[in-house]
Amino acid sequence: FSKAMDQADIDRIVKDFGQAARRAQQGGLDGIEIYAAGGHLIDSFWSRRTNQRTDSYGGSLENRVRFTLEILDEVRRQVGPDFCVGMRILGKGVHTSTSPGGVLPVGEEEDLTHEECLEIASIISKTGTVDFFNVNAGLIDTDNRLASTIPSMWGPLAPQLEMAGVFKREFGLPVMHACRIIDLSTARRAIQEGLVDLVGMTRAHMADPYIVEKLMSGEEERIRPCVGAGYCLDRLYVGHEALCLHNPATGREYAGMPHLIKNAKMTPSELGESQNENVESALIKKKAVVVGGGPAGMEAARVLALRGHQTMLFEAGKELGGQIRLAQRASWRRDLSNIADWLAQEVDLLGVECHLNRHATAEDILAEEPDIVVIATGGIPDDLGFEGPNVLSTWDVLSKQAPVGEKVLIYDGIGETQAPSCAEELSKLGALVELVTPDRQVAAGLGALNWPIFLRHLYKMKVTLTPNTQLRDVSPIGEDEGCKVTLWNEYSETTEERLVDTVVIEHGTIPCDELFEQLRPLSSNNGVVDVEGLLSSTAPTFPAGGSSSFLLYRVGDAVSSRNIHAAIYDSLRLCKDL
Repeated sequence: FSKAMDQADIDRIVKDFGQAARRAQQGGLDGIEIYAAGGHLIDSFWSRRTNQRTDSYGGSLENRVRFTLEILDEVRRQVGPDFCVGMRILGKGVHTSTSPGGVLPVGEEEDLTHEECLEIASIISKTGTVDFFNVNAGLIDTDNRLASTIPSMWGPLAPQLEMAGVFKREFGLPVMHACRIIDLSTARRAIQEGLVDLVGMTRAHMADPYIVEKLMSGEEERIRPCVGAGYCLDRLYVGHEALCLHNPATGREYAGMPHLIKNAKMTPSELGESQNENVESALIKKKAVVVGGGPAGMEAARVLALRGHQTMLFEAGKELGGQIRLAQRASWRRDLSNIADWLAQEVDLLGVECHLNRHATAEDILAEEPDIVVIATGGIPDDLGFEGPNVLSTWDVLSKQAPVGEKVLIYDGIGETQAPSCAEELSKLGALVELVTPDRQVAAGLGALNWPIFLRHLYKMKVTLTPNTQLRDVSPIGEDEGCKVTLWNEYSETTEERLVDTVVIEHGTIPCDELFEQLRPLSSNNGVVDVEGLLSSTAPTFPAGGSSSFLLYRVGDAVSSRNIHAAIYDSLRLCKDL
């Protein structure tokens, strides 16, 4: 736990801010932004809830802002008047009780209202010590509030933009803003309507670092979209590196993962001398066949086409997208469709020959006389060996291909989005749902931007949450009478039983690898990946030739159960060197 700062602490920290600003200046930066939002140190002094001091730093609003002004004075003393100094400032603290995730505890008054934050900004702006404001709303003192302060795909685009616009109208300072502005049309509106002077698009640039370049070259429609999945920050808040759900190159540039892959058809001037981090297009043009049009298959086709290979893709279904098309059916997860749509668009623009509604056989593939074959046939739901008319998968639920009873037990063996999504959907339809997991909490595999949203919805829908519990048996009671479910808690070493109409099992997928195994003995590499070469980005050696001499690989769920990111990463790191 922290302690109340005494005067020596305050004096020391004020000087630390000034020294940090000076180091930034000496390091060659043009400016700094001082963070005073989200419930961190500076704005904690502003809050009546966290600042209960009785000295000159507590009580009145002027006293609560005193620490801030001392910091700004010290920063200016250290860097001088010409160095750019801005402040990220709260536009509103705790959300109102009508905002998602903003219900206040009983007896707790709303703190740091919009009006109070405007008054604080007025006090700061009058000192002349700051050159701009960067305005955000919300606090992060609980997981639920964090998920609302940094909204993911469950919320609307640019939810705080109008609030930031008030600060621009009120004060004569430039205003920046960043909160779920994920596309150029939203950013363009923010600037054109005079709401802000500068837009921050952090997560959007993680999805596609070439946003500006594509805009300037007239290729705005080819920008890889941020879908607001929150995968990046979910990882960050549990101590991992921030990675994009569908751009596996982001954060892996050091490992040679390319954002752009040069096509040999480009001229030297089009390639540019500054793009030395990009993978050169394959010098030897080959014929590549990809089987499976999910995210792994589409990424494989995209990269192989960019490498300059003649690429063909077979998909058994009527559209490209794979399991993403199921996941997007869960109401607030619908923006996942943008991942599949972008990959399908790129595959089309790159001239990949796509065959839909085509269940490719080994004979079909061999008839093409390919040099490269990538199997991305996905998997089928793992039902753990429990079968019967009362046992369904999350695929069955989201696709609405099977009837579901009124009383449902969902068993989640992986802790990702699938089972909670099904619990939400079935609860909306009026089912009485229990969500059981062997993990110590529901949605254990999700991070801070997603599991609070699921829990928020599940609790409101009265879904029963049962952690630390394994599924041991499912036995039919009788015809059309449901089934008996046996559960086991390994900590209490006790068995429980449930009588339900339907059991939904989510335990990942089992690879559909029959086609891969059929082709394996006919390939030159026996379907084996050179792991050392994969890690060192070494291109494989192509066979001498012949109709049955081809390199064979598999990616995505055809290897083992994957999420979207892992499936796409499989294909990028393999195909970038083929």
